[in-house]
Amino acid sequence: MTENVPLDDRAAPQRPLLPQRLVAGYEAFLGGRFVREHDRFEQLAEGGQSPRILLIGCCDSRVSPEVIFDAGPGEIFVIRNVANLVPPYGPDDDLHSTSAAIEYAVLGLRVNHVVLLGHARCGGVRAYADADLDPYQKPLSSGDFIGKWISLIAPAAAKLGPATQPVEEYAERLALASIVQGLANLRTFPSIALLEKRGILTLHGAYFGILDGKLLALDESSGRFLPVSQEAHAATLSEPRF
Repeated sequence: MTENVPLDDRAAPQRPLLPQRLVAGYEAFLGGRFVREHDRFEQLAEGGQSPRILLIGCCDSRVSPEVIFDAGPGEIFVIRNVANLVPPYGPDDDLHSTSAAIEYAVLGLRVNHVVLLGHARCGGVRAYADADLDPYQKPLSSGDFIGKWISLIAPAAAKLGPATQPVEEYAERLALASIVQGLANLRTFPSIALLEKRGILTLHGAYFGILDGKLLALDESSGRFLPVSQEAHAATLSEPRF
């Protein structure tokens, strides 16, 4: 005779607490970096963080600031959002995640540098360029979070003029122009403008090439993006990969 077991008492299928890739990565971290840098983690736990650099980057999974700049724990305070955008200063009753994090890094952590890092082949910038080229795209709705967010690119696009073909080339120029606009938006924050004027805070613009690993930095005096560590980059590419 089969015993009737209430449904609530039957063993439910076990759902993984985390994706297996993260579990495997965590175990590798425990046996590697955590052991090697345990003193550093202990120091950060007891003394808190004091990064000197705030980096604002894109959510794109291909562009990890800590990987690009070989940064250890506690070295860089990172903000990531779609298309590495910075809204202008505008306090109101809305929720402002990026602005809140900027405020915390500048006024709370007292960073000395703010780096706005864009990158090649950015999906958010490309989406804006595609929409500009296609007048039949539906207007943004009140629930279109991404569309509303990337509308921050509009001032940079206005300075470039109407989108042109090939769209890939236009999108790359727009990504660079958006970095320049983002720095201008940062300077609308009163605290940032004041600290920069006093020489306490320095703003930087940078651009990373996913395919070739090339890093460019903005020279604001000329308005040009110039290569960083050009000799080291060339030497790396000249070495055999296998």
